[in-house]
Formats: sequence, structure tokens, C-alpha cells
Amino acid sequence: MYIGMMLFGLFFGAGNIIFPIAMGQQAGGNVWLAVVGFLITSVGLPLLGIIGLGLSQSSGVFFLAKKVNKTYGYIFTVLLYLVIGPFFAIPRLATTSFQIGFAPFISEGQIPLFLGIFSVVFFGATYFFATRPGKIMTYVGKYLTPIFLILLGIILLFVFLKPMGSLGFEAQGAYQTNAVLKGFTEGYNTMDALASLAFGVIVVDSIRRLGINKPKDLVREMSKSGIVALILMGVIYLLLALMGTLSLNKFGIAPDGGTALAEVARFYMGDFGNILLAVLILIACLKTAIGLVTSFGEAMNKMFPNIPYKVFMTVAAVLPAIFANVGLSKIVEYSTPVLMFIYPLAVALIFISLLTPILKPTKWVYGMTTLFTLIPAIFDLLSNAPKFISGTSFVKAIVDFATKYLPLYNLGLGWVVPALIGLIIGIVLQKLSVLGLNKEEKTS
Repeated sequence: MYIGMMLFGLFFGAGNIIFPIAMGQQAGGNVWLAVVGFLITSVGLPLLGIIGLGLSQSSGVFFLAKKVNKTYGYIFTVLLYLVIGPFFAIPRLATTSFQIGFAPFISEGQIPLFLGIFSVVFFGATYFFATRPGKIMTYVGKYLTPIFLILLGIILLFVFLKPMGSLGFEAQGAYQTNAVLKGFTEGYNTMDALASLAFGVIVVDSIRRLGINKPKDLVREMSKSGIVALILMGVIYLLLALMGTLSLNKFGIAPDGGTALAEVARFYMGDFGNILLAVLILIACLKTAIGLVTSFGEAMNKMFPNIPYKVFMTVAAVLPAIFANVGLSKIVEYSTPVLMFIYPLAVALIFISLLTPILKPTKWVYGMTTLFTLIPAIFDLLSNAPKFISGTSFVKAIVDFATKYLPLYNLGLGWVVPALIGLIIGIVLQKLSVLGLNKEEKTS
């Protein structure tokens, strides 16, 4: 239970609150269908990621990625940890918590100054906890997560004990015709599937500290703790999405989920609602930042053991303190194309790892599946890049080609069919390789 609560606390940051609320507003009366798709990517894939790490007996994402080859393992792992670490996700935590929790109390002209001060204090606290990884289960699992759940529960109780109205609102955009698939791709924004690979090293270390070291026992405990964490996440995602739809009875569609949450808190509790929301968002962001910085330091230290753990901790705390002051919109603008590139590659690794008991996949399976996934992932990277890249004639031609010939590309799932083709080719090549080896042994 403690490890499950810790894992929930590491996963569930401010973005995990904001995205389902925004989805609920956009989905309207189709919110139930949208939640189904959202839960597949935001809960199902992370759980599979944790189980996959256990089944493949990988202590972290590097040990899983290097099954493709060692060079790819280094490149993919460093890129993943930079994306959900000091370059994008960690600075976004500070910026989000400041904008939602504190900016409403500060005059507009003073926001840059106070954001700078807040960033230093926020990442100073993060560094303090992250440099004590042996205590992370205590900090996050026993204290921060229960406090977070209590504060969020207060707001949710108001919403469902005294609802603002009904759920009968017209869906917007793609939610009108493809609510499940739209919810599925919205679940990418939580980055939980990526985080499941990153946090795997923390879960494994926490379980081993309890004296559990046998591979089968590790898989069992990782699976149980993952189920505890993700059941909690699934229930809260559903409630938050319903909150978003119910809020349409009193407010219009907000520019983002954070604004909608602030309106709901203020509607039920006035100024106290703003204060409660500030504390809630701060705790949500702080506990996730602790997990991301800790996993970054431990993973990098295992890959590059000659560099001290605290050096990586310093990098993971100092860089976000700088980048947080660039602004949330810029962080999102530059992180989106990288996410669209790395997400399919991460999902491919997760699904191959789940096949370990059946296929015992070799580098043929890992390599071919990754290769065929890489091509559409590059297409997604280019098409979602800033306009000075995505607007070029070369990129437009690539996007037109992908739209015509890649199934599901318009739904953000253009990588699925190529990945399956690569998997099949990899299985065939693996079988042929095994047959060839057996033939050589018989001949000798």
C-alpha cells in the first residue's frame, strides 16, 4: 500500500488534474466515452509499463531500451529523462503551480520577479528531498500523497454533494464523432506511460529495500503496487472529467483545465477556495518534481557511474529553475513535438516487454519493432514542430504522404500499423535465426 501510494504520488502532478477537467468540458455529454479512451493511455499504459519492466527483469528504462542495442539504449534513455526531467516536465511543474496557485494573488507587473523567487524556493525544496532517495517512500507515500488526496477530496465532495447541474451538453470538435479516440490521444498529455518507465527504477529500489529481491517476487510486488496506484488515478480522472462537464452549467469552456478548476473552487468556497487550490497544486507539483528529479539522478548515475549522484541532482534542480522562467506556453510549444516523437517508441518497448513470457524476444524483435515505429515517430516530430520547421514545403510533403498512406495518422496513431509490421518481421527473423543456430549445432 505504501509503495502504491508513493507511485500514485509520483505520477499524479498538476497536469494530471488539469487535463481531465479540460477534456470533460470539451467532451460534454460524451464525457463517458472520452473517459474510456483517456483511461487506456493514462492508466492502462502506465500499468503495463510497470508490469513490463518486471516481466523483462529490467531495473529501469535503460536496461529495457538497450535490448534494441546499447547505443539506442543510451540515446533513448537520456532523451526520455530530459523530456520528463529538466528540459520540459520539471520546469512545467513549477510554472503551473505558480500560475494556478499564486499568480491570482499577485499584480501582473510583479509576476516575473515572484516567479523567479518561487522557482528557487520550489526547486530548493525538491533538491532537499531528492538527495535523500531512501526516504522518498516516507515523504511521498506516507505524507504528501494523503494530504493531497484530502485536499482534492474536499473540492470533489462539494462538486458531487451539491452538483452544479446536469451532464447534457453538446460535445466539441473531435469529441462529437470520435470521443473514445480523442480521449485516447488526450491521455498522452499526462506523460504517464513515459513516467512509468522512468519511475520503474524508484519502485524496484523501494521494493528491494523491503528485502524482496527474487525476480518473480519483484514482478508480483511491482504489479500489486501499480494496481493500487492506478486504481486511485482512474477513479480521480473520472471524477475530474465529470467535474469539468458539470462546470459548464455555471461557466463557459475555460482556456485550460487550471482556469476551470479555479472557477469551481471559487464557486463553492470563495476566497478560501483559491487558498485551498494553491496548497493543492503546490503539493501535487512538489511530490511529482521530487519523483522526477530522483529518478533522473538514479538513472543517470547508473548509466554514468563515474559521475556522482549529487551532480545529476544539481543539474535536475538548477536547469528547471532557469527554464521555469521562460514561460509555460514556450515550454509546451517545444515539448509537444518531442513528446509526439518519443511516446510511440516508449509504447513499443512496453508492449514488447509484455511479450517476454511468450516470445522471449531477442534483439530481432526489439530492433525491427523499434525501427518501424521510428519512421512515423519522425513524421510526428516534424509535423508538430514550430512553424519555421513544420511550415516548410519538405515537411508539408511528408505530412501529406503520411496522411494518404499511413492508417490512423489523422488520429495521432500513425505508428500503430508500422509497429505491428515490424513486430511480425522481428518474430519471423528471430524464428529463422533460432532455426539457423539449431541447424549449425546439428551439423557440428
